[in-house]
Amino acid sequence: MQKLQIQQSDIQSNFALAVQKGASKLIDNIKSVIYIQTNKLEYIIASVIAGGHVILADTHGVGKTSLARALAGSLKWHDEEMLINDVALEQFSRIQCTVDMLPQDILGYNRFISSTNQMIFNKGPIFAHFVLCDEINLLTPKTQGSFLQAMQEQAVTIECRTYELPDPFFIIATMNLKGAHLFPLPAPQLDRFMIRLSLGYPDPHDEAEIIKKHSRDDGWQNFGPVVSSRELLHWQKLIDYVTIHQDVIDYIVACVVQTRYLAGVYMGASPRAGVKLSRLARALSLIRGQNFVTIDIVKEIFHPAVSHRVIMNDPSQNTRDLLEEILKSVPVELPKKKNRER
Repeated sequence: MQKLQIQQSDIQSNFALAVQKGASKLIDNIKSVIYIQTNKLEYIIASVIAGGHVILADTHGVGKTSLARALAGSLKWHDEEMLINDVALEQFSRIQCTVDMLPQDILGYNRFISSTNQMIFNKGPIFAHFVLCDEINLLTPKTQGSFLQAMQEQAVTIECRTYELPDPFFIIATMNLKGAHLFPLPAPQLDRFMIRLSLGYPDPHDEAEIIKKHSRDDGWQNFGPVVSSRELLHWQKLIDYVTIHQDVIDYIVACVVQTRYLAGVYMGASPRAGVKLSRLARALSLIRGQNFVTIDIVKEIFHPAVSHRVIMNDPSQNTRDLLEEILKSVPVELPKKKNRER
């Protein structure tokens, strides 16, 4: 009862401004050690708050691993959060994907100890709060599928036993754009990522600063946690209290539905796209100090939230122009339905 009263008190005050203050500390801390555009970092943090996962389709050497480490290292973890169902957890784990990996290399496996006649569970790297899955499309379809339950249900099943995964639980997956021995991710798995981003190359001035900072061994010397993991969990609970007007929901639906009927589209965005888009919009509004969602927020995140969910007849065709066409053609003020007018 006391916990509920505290939450109600936070809601009655301007809770979004408090979240914005904490998120700003998180952003400044991460940007102190890596280069990343502020808006893209906001999208990633919003995905964490919204309980989603991120896929980075990018070239090597642009800071993807450092980003994942900085995000996990910016949180202060507590002892009770490093154990779940007698399985020890890691703050951060990195999975370097290769074509010969098997599901048990990611999830874990049971091992028989003959001296004691007991089965011992050897956990996989999936048992961590923040997981970097590097070059996910090097995995075979069988091994790629080992992530599906973890991403959807926050749990994994190993030899008929289900293990819960921790909270928060966040996956950053990187994907090669070109190369040999690549296995494209199936549409149902892409659909489970909240956003797809490209970090891109820094401009020359920022690249010079990166060289000066990270050519030294002490580049991360003053880096440390600035936000409690409990605070992050509290932010996740506040998302449901961010207002999203029916008109904004109708606009999201109209844009998502439009992806299914344009020329050149083999498969449009699923209803899950609208759910993820609305939740991401709430989280992004929250960390920007707003307790409501605007149409402008929806337009801003439409491409990173939807692009990977649209399958084109020609795989080489970029979806950016198509999604921009949707944003230009769908009116902001939609005609009211007759049954609503009644």
